[in-house]
Amino acid sequence: MITSEDFKELIDVVEYFKAVPYDITRKQLYNAADLYQGYCPSRPGSWSDCYDNKVYQHYMSTGKTTQSVKESLARTIHDHSIHTALNEFLANRHLRHFIGIMGGHAQLRSDTTYRDVALLSKRLTEQGFHMLSGGGPGAMEATHLGAWMAGREDSHLDEAIGLLAASPSFKDDGWLSSAFQVMEQFPQTGGHVSLGIPTWLYGHEPSTPFATHIAKFFENSIREDSILTLAYGGIIYTPGSAGTMQEVFQDAVQNHYLSFGFSSPMIFMGKRFWTEEMPVYPLLKELSESGKYHNLILTLTDDPDEVVHELLRFRDE
Repeated sequence: MITSEDFKELIDVVEYFKAVPYDITRKQLYNAADLYQGYCPSRPGSWSDCYDNKVYQHYMSTGKTTQSVKESLARTIHDHSIHTALNEFLANRHLRHFIGIMGGHAQLRSDTTYRDVALLSKRLTEQGFHMLSGGGPGAMEATHLGAWMAGREDSHLDEAIGLLAASPSFKDDGWLSSAFQVMEQFPQTGGHVSLGIPTWLYGHEPSTPFATHIAKFFENSIREDSILTLAYGGIIYTPGSAGTMQEVFQDAVQNHYLSFGFSSPMIFMGKRFWTEEMPVYPLLKELSESGKYHNLILTLTDDPDEVVHELLRFRDE
């Protein structure tokens, strides 16, 4: 039986839900226009007024691990709504067409690896794949830039990277405005989609506007699991640090146990990095060959053509 006190508490909760700066019952995934509503590229200071930053500031002020039951419930309902919208986005698409690219968030736009990732993503998108990433800067941005530029000449991609490289780090004032400049100068063609899955836990790193669909979560654990799970068509690992290492072994566990009914390719791009700087590949190869890990489909290469070939072979088998 609901008492008058219970009813008052319920009203308080509903009023709190109305007051938070995010829509807890959102029906669609975000896009750049949604997250950056209120931001004007010609006024860099307007970043503080945009939806994404307002939500992040609220998130920080109420605590990354909030002690408020009302705030915790609001975030949970929001993330459930995003998950529902994500399922609807996936419903009519072939799951093996989703390819993940993992790599460092600190990768500069001026790095050669940034161009390599963007060009590879462009080629895969043109082959009918849907690219996905953690939706942030660095290699993640390069992934979505490549997908955005699909259908254009490679020279257009180089021109876009030249514009972006004037603000190479996400810490630079022009990082976001230069992305919008590229989007305006090179409107997307062909209706290609890409999926970014960022989190407000790392809200100091802006989400890339090049992703056409953005599933932004409060809970990073949901976000991390979603990235690795949804890359049914395989994951390409480019040079990264601790976060990328975590993703490698989390993905290996899913493949080992066939958590979703089959194993997907794990492709390591950059032989020297993955055998010398971060010698993860030899370890996984040894674990696989010794029978301690099962079902791993491993590739180590410096050749983008080999990456495309392996992913097409898996998709079409």
